[in-house]
Amino acid sequence: MNNSAVKNTATLLITCPDSKGLVAAIAEFLYQHNANILHADQHQDAENNLFLMRVEWDLTGFSMPIADFEQHFTAIAARFNMEWQLKLSNKPVRVAIMVSQYDHCLADLLHRHKNGELDCEIPLIISNHRDTESLANFYGVDFHYIPVTKDNKAAAEAQQFALFEQYAIDLIVLARYMQILSPDFVARYPKQIINIHHSFLPAFIGARPYHRAFERGVKLIGATSHYVTEVLDEGPIIEQDIDRISHRDQVEDLIQKGRDLERIVLSKAVRWHIENRILLYANKTVIFD
Repeated sequence: MNNSAVKNTATLLITCPDSKGLVAAIAEFLYQHNANILHADQHQDAENNLFLMRVEWDLTGFSMPIADFEQHFTAIAARFNMEWQLKLSNKPVRVAIMVSQYDHCLADLLHRHKNGELDCEIPLIISNHRDTESLANFYGVDFHYIPVTKDNKAAAEAQQFALFEQYAIDLIVLARYMQILSPDFVARYPKQIINIHHSFLPAFIGARPYHRAFERGVKLIGATSHYVTEVLDEGPIIEQDIDRISHRDQVEDLIQKGRDLERIVLSKAVRWHIENRILLYANKTVIFD
């Protein structure tokens, strides 16, 4: 069962210059409106003089209509020069998954969603191959095949943009989508695209990285999830994980371990995003657990 069936909460995400009285001002504002705070976490970055905070509260009994929140919170936000977002649990994130031929990450996300581990909506899968169409059909998710070549890339992305708008997509997940997104694509969806890849970069760039890593006798294998920016594979990192490699492991073992890591790392990144646990600054992320 998805938590959205029972939860009715609001989550406030704040980034601002660090100063005295911040926590007190936020807590007092919520207390004045009878908020029952469920979770509150904060982080101070001394080097950048930044304050980051996540606070979630139950809307049951909250005395202010949530539609009026911005009007009433603006004075505090201006006083402390805040950048802030308000997220509501009754408006689940709508996710589009893009995939090519490798289906392990897609299958994992769909399975976790079906089991209620990912409290979101997944109405759309886009692929430049038909390999995963049967998997999409099994889970009842609309599948759109859009082939991509050097000659039709702009037209293909225009089709993708139209689908994102049609399905009211909030988050795009690249679940081993083996195409480089254009600068226009990335610029359209800032902080809304999550990618997964092996952590051999930058040592083993290009095709067959596991084979090349095996030839070098690597001792660690890993995966990285990050937000996509205009600089390829250098966006803010959300999650990483590793596994040790033995001299007994063959190329197939490396590939299997890598796929396991990719599943886990990507699902964590997606879950933290849809649960509004991530704040970005200075090409870094703060993950509030």
